Amino acid sequence: MDRLHVWLQLAADTALGWLSSPAALSQFALLILAYIVARLLARRFSPAIERTLTPRPEAAHVIARLRRFALQFLPLLLPLLAYALTAVGEGLTRATFGSGDVIAFGKRVFLFLAALELVRKVLPPGFLKLMGRYVLLPVMALHALGVLDEVTTRLEAAQVNLGNIQFTVLALIRGLIAGALLFWLGGWSNRQSAGYIKAQPDLRPATRELAIKASEVVIFGAAFLLLMSIMGIDLTAVAVLGGALGVGIGLGLQQIAANFVSGIILLLEGQTTVGDYVELDGGERGTIVKMTARACVLETFDGKWIVVPNEHFITSRVVNYSDQGSANRYEARFSVAYETDINIVPDLIERAVAKLPFVLHSPDGPDCELRGFGESSVDFAVEYWVAGIDDGKNKYGSPVLFAIWNALKEAGIEMPYPHRVVELRNVPAA
Repeated sequence: MDRLHVWLQLAADTALGWLSSPAALSQFALLILAYIVARLLARRFSPAIERTLTPRPEAAHVIARLRRFALQFLPLLLPLLAYALTAVGEGLTRATFGSGDVIAFGKRVFLFLAALELVRKVLPPGFLKLMGRYVLLPVMALHALGVLDEVTTRLEAAQVNLGNIQFTVLALIRGLIAGALLFWLGGWSNRQSAGYIKAQPDLRPATRELAIKASEVVIFGAAFLLLMSIMGIDLTAVAVLGGALGVGIGLGLQQIAANFVSGIILLLEGQTTVGDYVELDGGERGTIVKMTARACVLETFDGKWIVVPNEHFITSRVVNYSDQGSANRYEARFSVAYETDINIVPDLIERAVAKLPFVLHSPDGPDCELRGFGESSVDFAVEYWVAGIDDGKNKYGSPVLFAIWNALKEAGIEMPYPHRVVELRNVPAA
């Protein structure tokens, strides 16, 4: 409170001194003149600059995007022109009067106004506007008041101890701000690089996933190292931490490391990738919807997600129904009565199944086979190929069974049911 009182008293004395000084009053007049001239120049040149920078609406090349980006900074023209004119006036004032404190203060105020316009009209809503509002504007306000250096010195003198590591408060604040900016920029860069990689048609899906993961590691690794450098942390401490992490992996994180390495192998080989329908030895089956550094996520036909560690895809047998194409073979079993002329059944069923629109004729058409002679029936099965998997959205089995049923009924062929003959012995006479 005493320090604030001293600052307010000093500010009041300075203001009274400026108001009673002809040199200070002349500098105020120069500030007003600089603002008026800057306003006239901005009003004159703003339309011409806007016409020059505005591209055609259909233009989408790099130059057009750069012009649209530069056009966003047009609201800064007035305060920056006032700042530039004030800077010229400051040199003339110091040469004439030997003093330029008032005009220097005005120059800092115009710079603060430029920062204010930047936050209000240029920065998009979200993280950047938040940083501008709560970081940039307070710093520029302290700079305009001429107390930024003193505040910085006091923050530099304050120490924060975290074990054997010492930070100044200024370094901690700088690290928080720099970390927020670096990781926001890293996230933006990662999204841009991922979008660019996904747009490359020549890359296999697995190669795209691997490239995206590699770029993410490089971007955020570089951001972390740069942040350590900004905060003044010795990287040997990071090396010690890495050694401790290595020991932890060797002792208790083997499975995590194994899954991570297995994920890299899966992405490199490309035999299993996003969109494939797979079945594992453990009974898990579904479509791969996501591949992470630790596990693959399978989506079942009923909408459930199964998280399968990557190691299972390396150490166990995996059936990939989508790896060699989309055609898959299925079969439908049925039976006929012993009284049936079984020689006509294969051709009858093959023609009926072949009429279904989803049944393929390549690599092979429907094939009806005699499978055996049961207790009450002759057993058949028809094999057919379809372009897809018999799942929740592709119900192939039911239409095939309907076709078999209708074909047999039209031909007058009976599909039997079990018969039992009961023999009663030693039944007393009535």
